[in-house]
Amino acid sequence: MTPLDLSECGARVAFAAWCVTTTNRVVTSAVRAGRVATGYRSERDDMPIRSRPTARTAAAAAMCLTSLTVLCAAPARGTSGAAITRPEPAAREDGPRTSPQAAPSPGQTTGEPTPVSPKPATHTVAPGDTLWDIARQTLGDALRWDGVYTLNREAIEDEAHRHGRASSDRGHWIFPGTVLALPQPPKAQARPSSRFVPAPCPTTSEELREARCGFLVVPENRAHPNGRTLRLAVAMVPSTSPRPRPDPIVFFAGGPGADAIGDIPLLTEAGLNHDRDLVVMSQRGTLSSPPALTCPEIDRFYQQRVHLRYDAPSTGRRYVQAAAQCRERLTGQGVDLAAYNTMESAADVADLRRALGVQRWNVFSHSYGTDLALTYMRMFPEGIRSVSLDGVVPPSVATPGWTWSSVKEALDNILSACADQPSCRQRYPDLGATFTRLVRELEARPVTTNVTVPEVGTVKVVLDGGALLNWMVRASHEAAIFPSAVDELAHGRPQRIAEQWAATRLPGTEGVFAHGLSLSVWCSEWVSYETPREQLAHGLRAFPGFPHSVLAQPPQLAFLRQGCQAWDVPKAPASIRAVTRSSIPTLALSGSFDAQTGAQWGRYAAGTLSHSTVVTLPGVAHGAYLNRCGAQVITSFYDDPDTPDTGCVAAMKPKPFAIGPAGVGTRG
Repeated sequence: MTPLDLSECGARVAFAAWCVTTTNRVVTSAVRAGRVATGYRSERDDMPIRSRPTARTAAAAAMCLTSLTVLCAAPARGTSGAAITRPEPAAREDGPRTSPQAAPSPGQTTGEPTPVSPKPATHTVAPGDTLWDIARQTLGDALRWDGVYTLNREAIEDEAHRHGRASSDRGHWIFPGTVLALPQPPKAQARPSSRFVPAPCPTTSEELREARCGFLVVPENRAHPNGRTLRLAVAMVPSTSPRPRPDPIVFFAGGPGADAIGDIPLLTEAGLNHDRDLVVMSQRGTLSSPPALTCPEIDRFYQQRVHLRYDAPSTGRRYVQAAAQCRERLTGQGVDLAAYNTMESAADVADLRRALGVQRWNVFSHSYGTDLALTYMRMFPEGIRSVSLDGVVPPSVATPGWTWSSVKEALDNILSACADQPSCRQRYPDLGATFTRLVRELEARPVTTNVTVPEVGTVKVVLDGGALLNWMVRASHEAAIFPSAVDELAHGRPQRIAEQWAATRLPGTEGVFAHGLSLSVWCSEWVSYETPREQLAHGLRAFPGFPHSVLAQPPQLAFLRQGCQAWDVPKAPASIRAVTRSSIPTLALSGSFDAQTGAQWGRYAAGTLSHSTVVTLPGVAHGAYLNRCGAQVITSFYDDPDTPDTGCVAAMKPKPFAIGPAGVGTRG
C-alpha cells in the first residue's frame, strides 16, 4: 500500500475500512506450556484485536515471538524489600565518541524547535560540532541532519578521506573548518503539519466501545517535510473511574514491530485505565498504521526453521533471502525504510500530545517500547509527568550481543531458584551443567523428531544447541517446567521441548508482526554500533562453555547481521546511542526470570535517572505488567510517583518447580 497525503474525508474513509475489516480478525490463545497465540487473519491486511478472555496467556506467548526487546545522577530511589534496589550511579561509558551527532541539550527538543535568528546559507564546522547540532541550531530541527549530509556529501567525504578515514560513516565524522551548505527551509504553505483526524472506532472490541479513535497524520520522513505522509492509528480508551485523573497514560508497545492497538485488552485487564484515560497509538510501520512493514516472507521462514538446524549457514541464507524479498516488495511500493526508526517514532509521540491538546501525560512502555520511551524522554521531555519502563532496553547499550547478558541472568536466577527449593535441588542437583552439556551435545549431534501440534498436525523438529538455547528464552515464561523438561531431554525424551519449539511458529500468524520495522530499527541503531568481534565477545563472557557456532548467533537474533546487509538502511546518527539523563519520575520494573530484557538493565538505566524507583519481581519473566503485583506497582506509581506502593513485592516467590519422575533411557 502506498501512503497518500489524505484529506480529512479520505482519512475517515480509510479508518472506516480499517474498522470494518477488523471484524474478521479472530485470535486464539495456546496452552501455557510453550504454545503461542495465533492471530488468524482474514484475507484482508487489517488490525488484530486479541480476545479478552485469553489476553493474558496470549500476551505471554506473543512476547516470546515479538519482544526481544544507560552517569552523574543521584542514586535511584528504591523502597524496602529484597527485590527492590537502590542502584548507585557508576562510571560507565557514555555511548559513542563525542564527534558524532549528540543529543539535544536538556530543555531543548527537536519537536519544538528553539527560535533561531535568520539562518545563514552556510555553516563552518567548529570543534565539537555534529550534524545533529548543526541542523538543530541552524534549521531549528535536529531531525534534518540527514538533509545537511545529503547536500554536502562530497565535501564531508572528501574531508574524511583527507583525515585518513575510509568514509565519514554518513556524517558520523565531520571536521573543523568544513564549510557546509544549508538546505533551504521548505515553503511554509507546503510543509505538512501533524494533525489528528477523528474517525470511528471498531465496533467489535469491548475495550473500544466507549473509546475515541482516529489517525495522527505525520510526515513519513521529517528530513523531507514536503514528502509523503503516514496515518498512525490512535485509540483513546476512557478511564473506568467516574472521576478520572486529568493526566492520561500513553502506551509504547514492544518489538519493535508489535501493533499497540492489539494490546489494548491486555492493558485494560492490567487496570491501566482505572483512574486515567489510556492513549494508544500504533507505531509507524506496524499493522494498524500503514504502510505496514510486515514480512510474510520472514513469517514463512520461521515456520520452516523448526525443520532446520538453527544456526547452520544454510539456514542463515534462507533468512537473508526472506529479508531481501520483503525489502524488494516494500521498496517497490515506495516505502522509505530509513524513515522507520526510533527518533521518528519519538517525534510522532510528541506530535500526538500536541495534536490532542494534552498538557501532561504519563508514559507506560514495554520491552522495545522502553528504548523508545528513553529516547522520547531525552528528545521531548515537555509534558511528561512520569514514565514506567517494563523490561528495559537502554538505547545506549542495546546491540545484538547485548542480548546474551539477559539470557545469562535469567538462567542463573532460574537455577538459583531451583537450588532454593529442596525438592528441585534434590531431584536436579546438576541442572546448569546438564543444560550446558546438552547444548554442546546437540550442537554436535542434533536430534530430529516428529511431534503433533494442534491445528497443524505432524511436524518435523530439529533440535540443535542453538534451538535449545532459544527454547530456554521462551521457556522462561513458564520456568516451573524448565528443570523437568531439560531432564527429560537428557534422558532421551525430547518430545516436550520439541512440541514447544514447534508450536511457537504456527500458521496463521503471517503478515501480523512488522518484521520490517524490526529490521529498520535494529540494523540502523543496533547492528551498526557493534562489530562481529564485539558481538561474539558478549556471548563468550556469558557462556564460555558453549560451542562457537552457538555463540555466533545472538539469542532471538540469529543471522541478523547478515539480514541487515540485505535490508540496507543507513546507520543511525550516534545521538540515538546517547545516555538518557532525566529528573522525570521513572519506574524501572523487571522480572528476575526475564531472559529478553534482564533485570540488570532496569538498574542500569536508573543510574542516570535521578528520580527513579527500581523494582524487580521474583520469578517473573518478560512482561511484568501482566503479573498482578506488577500491575499494582505500576498503577500506584502513577498515583504517587514519589512513593509507589510496592508492598506486594516482598511476598512474591518463584512458583514451585514441577518435579518429574526419575529419568530413564538414553537419547535416541
